[in-house]
This record gives sequence, structure tokens and C-alpha cells, in this order.
Amino acid sequence: MFNDLLPVVQMVNAYLSDYILVFLLIGVGLFYSIRTRFVQIRCFGDGMRKVFGNFSFNGKAKEGQMSSFQALATAIAAQVGTGNIVGACGAILTGGPGAIFWMWVIAFFGMATIYAEAVLAQVTRIKKADGSVHGGPVYYIHEAFPGALGRVLAVFFAIAITLALGFMGCMVQSNSIGETSSMAFGVPAWIIGVIVAAIAGFVFLGGVKRIAAITEKLVPLMALLYITGCLLVLAMNYDHILDTFGMIFYYAFNPEALLGGSWGAALKTAISQGAKRGLFSNEAGMGSTPHAHALANVKHPHEQGVTAMVGVFVDTFIVLTLTALVVISTLYTDGGILASGAAEGVSKTNMAQLAFASVFGNGIASVFIAVSLLFFAFSTILSWNLFAKINVTYLFGARAAKVFSFVAIIFVFLGSCLSNDLVWELADMFNNLMVIPNALALFALSSLVLKHLDN
Repeated sequence: MFNDLLPVVQMVNAYLSDYILVFLLIGVGLFYSIRTRFVQIRCFGDGMRKVFGNFSFNGKAKEGQMSSFQALATAIAAQVGTGNIVGACGAILTGGPGAIFWMWVIAFFGMATIYAEAVLAQVTRIKKADGSVHGGPVYYIHEAFPGALGRVLAVFFAIAITLALGFMGCMVQSNSIGETSSMAFGVPAWIIGVIVAAIAGFVFLGGVKRIAAITEKLVPLMALLYITGCLLVLAMNYDHILDTFGMIFYYAFNPEALLGGSWGAALKTAISQGAKRGLFSNEAGMGSTPHAHALANVKHPHEQGVTAMVGVFVDTFIVLTLTALVVISTLYTDGGILASGAAEGVSKTNMAQLAFASVFGNGIASVFIAVSLLFFAFSTILSWNLFAKINVTYLFGARAAKVFSFVAIIFVFLGSCLSNDLVWELADMFNNLMVIPNALALFALSSLVLKHLDN
């Protein structure tokens, strides 16, 4: 049964991601870039000042809310996951180094999209009698489409994100932790699973306040660790850096020179890989990170909008780009094992390790990638669980949230022990599907976003 379902899900994913979602999400980003007079350029400095001016490892926020930095850290925790390592490698392997250029293009427009998502999340959020705040796409979908259509789209979104992030997505992340940790440290994956599930459960059951307290400390630490490792590789491989940038720009427009085939087919592959991996790395337009930005305690929605843009910048232009530079400079330049094209035994799952191993050796590289993925994947599990829980509460009420947390802990454990292609594909499919109602609402509410622009 599962073998029969897998090709069907793969076909749906290919159609959605290659056609509908690429054009839909690029369209939203371009639309908001023009309508906001390129807010990602005009207000980028303002966003950086708000983030680093309010930087704190002990952010103070009202009960049931987060500080602006905590909200950003929670959003970045969701954005910076295994996709920043494995996803970037997959895009390069399939679409060539030029795919990174198209990731940059997508991220540039995605910064305008995520600005709109954060503003709408702030504007349409609701406060309960107990002081707790609830916000996210389900609330601005209702605003965009009053009546039965809005209810249907909101429920559709809530179900899709609960399945995609709360269950299958967390299994995918914990599976990465289990596999890499087991290989690096020789500990059975199920033991890793017990430890990860126990720690995750402790955080899950602590609510918004505990998740915010963890992510505001974990995100800067994991970013510093990974960025330092990447910079060391690039410093020791500095003579290939100019060639690396040259390859990114050259193969962005001449991918057939590396991928083979016709120019048109190769260019389509490079663009689609860059677009797909870029869009689902920074999550702009997916409807996930607005849940965090809705909880931010700020004076005006615009403040959280410009703060949200920094999340896309950190995810794509820093973390993902560093992964790409390390991989291309070590594997694709002269002397690299992929300099002449595909090589046997190289896959998206081991490319990063091979790249770091070329400088540090297999032992150190294996441990470094395992620890990096542990931070990345675990932080993503925490944020995704919060986002899913908000939608479970919307669907079934507050009492269901506790039950959901216990079930999610079981899925985290199972994910570390089981590797199932169908789980990965189903997670991608529901990720893809949740974009559609979110993007439609973004198009419909542009006037509401503009009302708060620069205010």
C-alpha cells in the first residue's frame, strides 16, 4: 500500500513545486516588493537596528507573548533547519552552482513577502480573556475571505500545517538527528531518539514562555557555531573563493555547461531547484513563521515586519550561502570531486560532510555536521511544534493542545528510529498545500499591509 502511495505523492509534489508554488510565491514576493516600494531595501537597516539593538539572552515579554527578538529567534529556529545543509546541497547537486543565484533572487523577494506576513499576523491577532495571544494565517485568512470560504480555507490550512510540521515534519527533523548522531558518535539511533524526545517534551509542555526562552539562546549559539566552522573552511580554502562566486554567476545563466542537455532544460532545472529550495528554506510565504511574529510584543506591526525580514536574510544570505560556498569551493573548483560533474557515492546527504572533510578530515567533519544538524533540527522541532499547536487550538480548543503535545513527543521519538521516504514526501506535500490559502490571503490583504507600512 505504502509503495503504491509514494509515487502518487511524489507526482503531486513535483507538479505543485515545479509549477504552481514557484510562480505563486515568486508572484507574491514581486507583488509586495512593488507595492511596498521595495521595503526590503528601504527598511533593511531599520530591521537590523531593531534586531541587534534589542538583542538579549533574557528577553522580557508579557505572559503569553514574546519580545520582538524572541519572536524572531523562534521564527529563525523554524527557518534554519536541515534544509540549510541538506537542502542547499540538493539544490547544487541537481541544479548546479547556479541554483544558489536563484536562491538569492527568491530570498530577496521573499523578504517583502515575510514583511507582509508579519504585519498581518500582528494586525489580525486576537487576545483572550486570560491574556494569551493567538495569531497566524488562520486569522488573516478569515479577514481576507469572510464567511464560508474563509472558514474552509482556514481549516484546510490548519490541518495541513498540523500534519506537515507537527507530526511528519518533526519526524523528518528527528530522523536527521538520529542518523548523523549515530554515525558520528556510535550511539544507537533509538537512544538518541529517547533523549531528543524527552528534552523536546519538556519544552513542549512549558508553553510559549519556555520555547521563547530556549530559542533566544539556542539560535545565536547554533548560528555562531556553524558560521565559525564555515568561515574556517573558507579561510583555509581562500584561493578558490573568487572561482566559487564566478561559478555561481556563470552557471546561473549557462547551467547546461555542467548539467548537460539543452540550455532551456538546464536553465529550468537551475531556476526550479533554486526556487524550491530557497522558498522552503526561508519559509517566506509558507505561513509558518507568522505564528511567531503574531506573539511579538511591539508597539506597531511595521516594527515586527522589518524584524521578520532579517530572518530571511540570516537564513538564506548568511547560513545557506555559507553552506553553498563551502561545498562549491571544495567540491566543484579545480581538484574537487565534482569539478567534472556528478561523481559516484556523492549525494545531497553526504555532500556537506565531504566538503568539511576535505579540510578537517572525516572524523572532525562527521562530528561537526552531526552537532550542527542537532542544533538546527532540534530548534526547528521546537518552533514547528508551537506553530502546529496554535492551529490545533484553533481547530479543537485549548484542551486539545496538551494531547497534541504528548502525541508529538511520540512522533519525535519514532522519527529518530525510522527512515521512510513516504514520510518525507508527505511532509513536503502538506508543506506545499498550506502555501496556497496563505498566498491567496496575502494577495487579498495588500491594502491592509500598506496601511501599516512605515508607520
